[in-house]
Amino acid sequence: MNTESEARQWLERIRALGIDRPVRLMNVCGGHERSITQAGLRGALPANVELIPGPGCPVCVCPEEDVYQAIRLALDEKVTLVAFGDMLRVPVNVPKGEVRSLVEAQATGADVRPIASPTEARRVALEHPDRQVVFFAAGFETTTAPVAAMIAEGIPDNLSILLSGRLTWPAVAMLLDSETPGFDCLVAPGHVSTVMGPEEWQFVIDRHGLPTAVAGFTPESLLAAFYSVLRQLQSGERFLDNCYREVAHAGGNATARRLLDATLDVVDANWRGIGVIPRSGYALKPAHAGADARLRFPDHTDPDRRRAGQMPPGCDCARVVLGRLYPNQCRLYGSACTPRTPVGPCMVSDEGACRIWWAGGVREAAPVAVTDPI
Repeated sequence: MNTESEARQWLERIRALGIDRPVRLMNVCGGHERSITQAGLRGALPANVELIPGPGCPVCVCPEEDVYQAIRLALDEKVTLVAFGDMLRVPVNVPKGEVRSLVEAQATGADVRPIASPTEARRVALEHPDRQVVFFAAGFETTTAPVAAMIAEGIPDNLSILLSGRLTWPAVAMLLDSETPGFDCLVAPGHVSTVMGPEEWQFVIDRHGLPTAVAGFTPESLLAAFYSVLRQLQSGERFLDNCYREVAHAGGNATARRLLDATLDVVDANWRGIGVIPRSGYALKPAHAGADARLRFPDHTDPDRRRAGQMPPGCDCARVVLGRLYPNQCRLYGSACTPRTPVGPCMVSDEGACRIWWAGGVREAAPVAVTDPI
C-alpha cells in the first residue's frame, strides 16, 4: 500500500467515527505542525476536530535574556559565536536603533556563524585555536543530546557553551495542571520520544486521563495518531499509543540518555513569555563548568532583563505557543510581523507556528479578534 492510500484510509476511519462534538487535539511538536500544514491535514479532518499547535518550538521559548547574552558576547567580547541557523534572527527587546538579533550583530562586523550540528562548533574551534568560540546551543532533548555527546567526548579549550536546552514534557504538564488546559487529547512528538522513550508521556494518561499517541512526521503516522486518540475519546479507553514504532522504542535511545545524564543536570528553567517551569531545563554539571560560557565570560544580562522572558510589545507568541491563540489571531500577524520583519520568535523559526502558517498560505490576520478562543 502506498502512503497516499494509507493516509486516505486513516482519514476514512476518522470520518467513520462520527465525532459529534467539538474535540480539541493538541499536536505538541513544531515538526508535526509543519507536516500537518504542508499536507493540508487540518482542512481534511471533520470540521469539529480542531488541531491546536503546542509548545514544541525551542527557538520560540528560548529566554530573551539568553539571546541578549549571545548578542553581547559577539559584540563586546569579540568571540566567534556559532548557533543553529534559526537563532540568528530571533529579536530581543531593546530600544530602537540598537542591535536586536544575532544577524544584526553579524551585520555590524561581529563574527557570528550559523551551524547545523555540534560537530561544526568543534570544527570552528579547532580551526581557530587562538580565538574564543561560543556555541549558543538552544533546543529540546533531540538537539541537546548531540551537545551532551560532544561534551562527553571532550571539547577544545577555546570552545564554551551557552546552553539553553529544554525538556518538552514539563510544558505540557504545566498546561494540564492549569485550570484551562485547552485540549482534550494529545499527540506527542516522535523525535523526543525516540530519544527519551514513548513512556515519558504516560503521565498524561495516568494523571490526567487524556487520550495520547506518539506520532511520526508523515501524514499517515499523524492520521493514525489522530484516529487513535479520537477513538479513545469516543470509546472511553485510555492508553498511550505508539504510532511511530519503527523509530520510537521503549526506553528511548539508551546512549543518548546516558550522555545527557552524565554531562547535564535538570534544573528549573525560564521559557520566554511563559515564565519558569520547574525541572524543565538543562545545565552543565559542575564537572564541566569550565566549558560554561556563562562562567567564562561576563554576564551581560542586567537584573531588569531577568524577567519572565517577555515577548515584544503587542506580540502574542507566548499565547500561540501555549495553544491559547491560533497564529493568525495574533495582533501583529501579517501586518507588523512577517517572516521578512519578524517581531516575535514564532515568525522566525521553521518550527514556529506563525512561520509555518505563513508558509502554508495564511497571509492575513483573523478577521475578528478573539480572546483565548481555544
